[in-house]
Amino acid sequence: MFFLLFLKERWAWISYILLLILFINIVFFLDAGLSGISISYFNIVTLMLSFSFFIWRYIKETQGLAHFLGNLSNPTEFLYSENTFLSPFQRKYFDEVLNVIEQKDTLLNQSRVKVQEDAESQLAWVHEMKTPLTAMKLMIEQVNDAKLRYRIENEWMRTHLLLDQQLHHTRLASIEKDNRLERVILKSIIFKEIREFQTWCMEKGIGFQTAELDKEVVSDNKWLAFIVRQILSNAIKYSHENSEIDIYTEVDELGHLLLHVKDCGRGIRAEDLPRIFQKSYTGTIGRESVQSTGMGLYLAKNAAVSLGIKISVESKLNEGSIFTLKFPLQNEYHSSFDR
Repeated sequence: MFFLLFLKERWAWISYILLLILFINIVFFLDAGLSGISISYFNIVTLMLSFSFFIWRYIKETQGLAHFLGNLSNPTEFLYSENTFLSPFQRKYFDEVLNVIEQKDTLLNQSRVKVQEDAESQLAWVHEMKTPLTAMKLMIEQVNDAKLRYRIENEWMRTHLLLDQQLHHTRLASIEKDNRLERVILKSIIFKEIREFQTWCMEKGIGFQTAELDKEVVSDNKWLAFIVRQILSNAIKYSHENSEIDIYTEVDELGHLLLHVKDCGRGIRAEDLPRIFQKSYTGTIGRESVQSTGMGLYLAKNAAVSLGIKISVESKLNEGSIFTLKFPLQNEYHSSFDR
């Protein structure tokens, strides 16, 4: 590979030497005064010297290239190393490239600092918003009109979910630092999230059927709860009134624990299924609702990937959907977190 690159790099030199030899041979042939000189001897010596010179250059330049490829992480050290075989022009080019890289690195570091500051500002804002939301929740409970209270609680829940999504969206970039693996009982998480949606479910007449939830998994309690929350909120949002949502577990043939959330709602169109986990994608049905942001499933998917959990969905239009969380085996946890 290096030899072909070398020939392409030095093709102008090789062409010049060959043309020069051809020109001298023509001069020898035309000039009678040079008839006593052996043209064959001249050609052999010239070709041997040229060949030796190119072999020497090939060895030195391939060594320099190998040295460069082995020091890509520290190009400055390569540039000023004694083993570097660069011409003055090449050093000038390389020096200018390094200056551009340093300028880009400076801008990149400034951008990272700005993004970090913005993330911290968003986190502070979300936490500040939790205080008035808690106060509003207490005031809503004092409303005597049941119908009005349900409507206000639904709007409160929508605001709470949006803030929750924003909080986890901001933290998602550093989820590896925020993770804490522990043994979690699925029942405790799922029942807690169902209680949070109680008012919304009562208004729509939605009930829950649960089975085999006394299973234990090793995961991050907070992020797992967030994933379940996003799936449940979608199931409730798109379920028909006076219907049921089934939540149950099973174990596949390889021993993975599967958590299923099945609703009997609108379902998802076949053309939308491959894209429902994409950022800001609301789908055909989502465009009919101003409440759809297209962020819930995107955040749930990314959080699940970081936890080694696989999310899949089966759905038919007007027949409902089944979202499945596939938890990794114990050894798969270690391999995913050691990367």
